Amino acid sequence: MNLFITIILLLLITLAAFALNLPFGYYRGGTKKFSFMWFLYIHAPIPAIFVMRTLAGFSIKYVPIFIIGAIAGQVIGRRYYSKQQPEIIPEVIQ
Repeated sequence: MNLFITIILLLLITLAAFALNLPFGYYRGGTKKFSFMWFLYIHAPIPAIFVMRTLAGFSIKYVPIFIIGAIAGQVIGRRYYSKQQPEIIPEVIQ
């Protein structure tokens, strides 16, 4: 594999990890922290990223790059969920 193809594959898999984690980050936003579903939404995309990495022929030394893409997808998905929720303004008791 030449360097150009390697870089393109690396970027594509990182973008795929990002895109795959967006909906999981969104769904994670509606769950209680450290609940079973919270852990499930974080860890469910990992097997797909593993399969993409191994099929592309990348060794384990490239995993941190894919993790950065996955975390970015989780964070942005969660932020989108927060923006979609109505803001609750507490009433002032006089």
